[in-house]
Amino acid sequence: MPLSAYILYFTTVLIWGSTWLAIKFQLGAVDPLVSVVYRFGLASVLLFAWCVLARARLRLTPREHVFIALQGVCLFGLNYWVIYWAEVYLTSGVVAVIFATMVLMNFFNAALFLKRPLVPVVLVGGLIGLAGVALLFWPEFGSLGLDGGALRGLLLALGATYLASLGNIVATRNAGFGLKVITVNAWGMFYGTVLLALVALVTGVEFHFPTGMPYVASLLYLSVFGSIVAFGAYLRLMALIGPERAGYTAMLTPVVALLLSTAFEGYRWTLPAAAGLVLIVLGNALVLRRPAGSS
Repeated sequence: MPLSAYILYFTTVLIWGSTWLAIKFQLGAVDPLVSVVYRFGLASVLLFAWCVLARARLRLTPREHVFIALQGVCLFGLNYWVIYWAEVYLTSGVVAVIFATMVLMNFFNAALFLKRPLVPVVLVGGLIGLAGVALLFWPEFGSLGLDGGALRGLLLALGATYLASLGNIVATRNAGFGLKVITVNAWGMFYGTVLLALVALVTGVEFHFPTGMPYVASLLYLSVFGSIVAFGAYLRLMALIGPERAGYTAMLTPVVALLLSTAFEGYRWTLPAAAGLVLIVLGNALVLRRPAGSS
């Protein structure tokens, strides 16, 4: 794998692993759905401004708009709404375990929709990593009940993960047709913002903007780094190594979050969590190792 891919890979993981710190400053200040609207709305405005300054192409054909809107709805819109809905019934740790299945969804969706060859080592690495994430959050995952609310949450979390996976596939398709990441993300985040804003209005969510420095600073971090930089790096990464391997970032993101929690919040590692970390690192090594003759 080229050095540029490693840089993009770990840039994505480190930023998304740190976004939970910024999100904590937004909790309770405004409805989470509204915060996501602000996040992607600001990111979209900044990206459009960047496109104008860089003289990047913004005029697209109707067909290109359709596929970019599809990417935006799946990757910057519906998946966020559904994941927040799932967290009404599930803990964040359980949701992290379910979201980690995206590497497996990407593996099969890439073969189904993009006709990419199935590489067994990526599947094996993904399964090992998924087991590691489950161990990482075992106290939450192990105590999961089987009542109606939990089942509803599991289905919602799986649905949100599948939407994100479809967004990955559409993004890979768009890159294959020569569409620039900056243009795609500007329009895609715009479409995702519009959809989420409509959902918020229909569901009666109240819009107001907290002016406190913690909220504003966290919003800027999430928009600039968590959205523009991280999604830009991730979509370029998918173009380089494919959605199957790039999806493994979902496994490493919670590891970075827990490492930061260890440093700033006194998180204490247990034996199952340490074993999970070893499995995730092993799975990562397998996924990023490109076998001879594979694409």
